[in-house]
Order: sequence, then structure tokens, then C-alpha cells
Amino acid sequence: MISQRVVVVNPTGLHARPASKFVAEAKKYESSLRIKKSGKEINGKSIIQIMSAGISAGTEICLEAEGPDEERAVKALSELIHSGFGEV
Repeated sequence: MISQRVVVVNPTGLHARPASKFVAEAKKYESSLRIKKSGKEINGKSIIQIMSAGISAGTEICLEAEGPDEERAVKALSELIHSGFGEV
């Protein structure tokens, strides 16, 4: 398992379009993906869970992946978050 903390930088947080982009990227990987926020664990491949988690701009989350491509998955998803999903 690999994990990395990241801060959501885009103004809308992980809502609709950014959540959709996150899930589309997450589904490219075989590894299981989780987002941890305030003690809650969210399935990183579920748009419903991500959108209902209320992850707003400035929120620190922890990305966790476990599986054969875990390092690539966490790297790609953290880069997507750092890029601001094209909103910044």
C-alpha cells in the first residue's frame, strides 16, 4: 500500500466535473483506491461517494492505493489534484 497527502487547490473542490475527472483517472488502474478525509474512507472509484464527501478547496486528503500499479495510480491522481483539474 502507498499513500500520499494532498491539498485540493481548485476553487470548486471535488464536485461534479473534477470528481468525474478523478474517477475517470482512478478507473485506469487495477489497484484499489481510497480517499481519506477527516477519518472517513471514500472509494476513489465512486463518483457518488466522492461528491457526497464534501471535499472543498483547501481540504487536505490522503490518497491510498493498494495493488500492482499503486505507485502510478497515486502519482497520477496527486498530479491531477495539484493541477487544479484545469480550473486554476
